[in-house]
Amino acid sequence: MKIDMLTILIGGAAVIILSFVGGQIFSRLLGKSARKEAEEILQNAKEEIKDIELEAKDNALKIKQQAEGDISRRRNELSREEDRLQQRRENLDNRLERMEQRETQINKRQSAVDKRANEIETLYDDQMKKLQEISGMTAEEAKAVLLAEVEKEARSDMARIIRQIESEAKQEGDKKARELITDSIQRIASDQVAQVTSSTVTLPNEEMKGRIVGRNGRNIRAFEQAAGVDIIVDDTPEAVTVSCFDPTRREIARRALSQLISDGRIHPAHIEKVLAIEEKEVMRIIEEAGAQAAIDAGVTGLSGDVLKLMGRLKYRTSYGQNQLTHAVESSLIAAMLAAEVGADIEIAKTAGFLHDIGKAMDHNTEGTHAQIGAEFCKRHRVNPAVINAIESHHHESEQESIEAVIVEAADAISGARPGARRENLEQYIKRLRALEEMANSFKGVSQAYAIQAGREVRIIVKPEEIDDLASARLARDLAKNIEETMQYPGQIKVTVIRETRAVEIAK
Repeated sequence: MKIDMLTILIGGAAVIILSFVGGQIFSRLLGKSARKEAEEILQNAKEEIKDIELEAKDNALKIKQQAEGDISRRRNELSREEDRLQQRRENLDNRLERMEQRETQINKRQSAVDKRANEIETLYDDQMKKLQEISGMTAEEAKAVLLAEVEKEARSDMARIIRQIESEAKQEGDKKARELITDSIQRIASDQVAQVTSSTVTLPNEEMKGRIVGRNGRNIRAFEQAAGVDIIVDDTPEAVTVSCFDPTRREIARRALSQLISDGRIHPAHIEKVLAIEEKEVMRIIEEAGAQAAIDAGVTGLSGDVLKLMGRLKYRTSYGQNQLTHAVESSLIAAMLAAEVGADIEIAKTAGFLHDIGKAMDHNTEGTHAQIGAEFCKRHRVNPAVINAIESHHHESEQESIEAVIVEAADAISGARPGARRENLEQYIKRLRALEEMANSFKGVSQAYAIQAGREVRIIVKPEEIDDLASARLARDLAKNIEETMQYPGQIKVTVIRETRAVEIAK
């Protein structure tokens, strides 16, 4: 239809063109020759129109054939697509049918399973009833017995594993601790093992005692009043003893008395002058000693008041060990231990240096040396971590850092190393006796022995009165009691021995 319309349109256009051209030609040509020429032109135009019509028809035919081909191709594609859809519909129908069959089978199996479960539950109830009849216990009672047995076995296994882990950790820890302590002691290599401040003043002759006492005791009373010490003039040949609880005043008095004896002028006015001079000199020595000790320990950033107070430890001893030397040693040991375990070296070093600063305070200050030392350092804006290490190195407060533990260990190493401290025989015997008496005061103790020069107390308990848990508690309580009530160098190990013997006689 479209092609026919196109042909008609082309033909109409050709006729219009031909008429127009013909009209023009006829209007222009006059005469016969003109008409002949016009006829030829018209004939040519008709032939051209025929050619155009033929060409248009060919084009129309080609277009028609192309359209028909496209339509045929589209029909084929639609047919194939319809076939595919039909195939998928059939596949879906088959799958649905199979699913319905499977659901039917599952329902049948579920019914069988439910029936079997009911049968098993019935059998279980019958078996439980039979077991209860045989055992004479209900299910709850049997469950309680079973749980108790399982708990008992689990606790036994847990205790065994804990003991094994503790033993391994202790062995490894002891090995590592021995290595660290040995290395620290070897690296310190102190020149002086122990220093004792002497309170004895040597006299050139016995007549000097009379001059020290003076007429009616005038000189000795003036000296004692001005110096705050006691002068003991006894039967010791060519010597007098200066006695005072304050080591600094004792040192001032000793130096002043030595100067008076060397000068020979002993009278009240000169005594006061010499004491004033020696007091200034001792204060200067104390300041220098504190500063030098800080340099030796490698500690910086401390105020002058702190260093001055530390210098007073130059004349303070504990069990024969000079406390300023002990402070330097503790600082160096703490720094070495901190470096080994990866702690803060500066905090450990400073805390080790200052841990016994409270011992330099006079007797009017209340509290233990750890507490008053921490308070003093707090007033002078020392690092809070250092203050905690000072305050807790005797467990009077909780240790908040690894550096505090290191300072405690360094203090014990410096005080307990061989030759660091000493005590006289009478004090040693009293300490051992007190240690044994304290151990025997606990209930259930059969025998107690202080061994290894008082470094260990070994206790044998009555096994019928003390069990294993009570043994551990006894060791802990005795160690705590020793810490709170006794003064001793180093550490004391508490060992509790519990032995059970079973004896039978074959007849």
